[in-house]
Amino acid sequence: MNGTPRVINRILLFILGVKFLAIGLLLVLLATVPAVADWWHGWSAGAWARAEETFRQTRFPGREESWLWLVAAAVLVALIIAMVAWVSQQGKGRANQLVSGEDNGDVDGDVRIGGGVAEQALKAALAERPDLASATVSTYEVGGLPGLRVRIQPRQGVAPHALAEDVSRLVEALDAVVGKRTPVLVHIAAGARARFARAERVR
Repeated sequence: MNGTPRVINRILLFILGVKFLAIGLLLVLLATVPAVADWWHGWSAGAWARAEETFRQTRFPGREESWLWLVAAAVLVALIIAMVAWVSQQGKGRANQLVSGEDNGDVDGDVRIGGGVAEQALKAALAERPDLASATVSTYEVGGLPGLRVRIQPRQGVAPHALAEDVSRLVEALDAVVGKRTPVLVHIAAGARARFARAERVR
């Protein structure tokens, strides 16, 4: 229900994993295979010589500094900006407010109910159940409207459909208290099976 770019995250993790795996494999080969070590010494010496020649050819007129350092600095700044933008996208979609509306009573004003109210109320109700191993409740914004995500992990032998019905009744009671029907996603995960399949129910 949130805006976290999971696909991009997985692609980045895959790329980083492949790079670290290649570096680790190269280090192992350098330490154990003499032929690879000889090749590395020859290749690195040639690469260093070419880099030095490139920096000598790109010096500013009358100076010893190369303008390639400015290019490297610009690339680093762009990389930092990209990393900040990527971090800011993590967890995007969380909401702090569940209900907002005008008060039709004798005193003019607005009524605002924070998402923490619903989260704590549902957590307290679910924490008393011995058939649950864990339960978390979060408030997200979906299509411009706030909604709840209830993630529960039942103990072995508990019927998921019966558990979903109980959670639905709790949510209906919450709707009666806050005076507004709230979209809810119930995510049920159980043990090792949750790694391969999951049951979700949207109300």
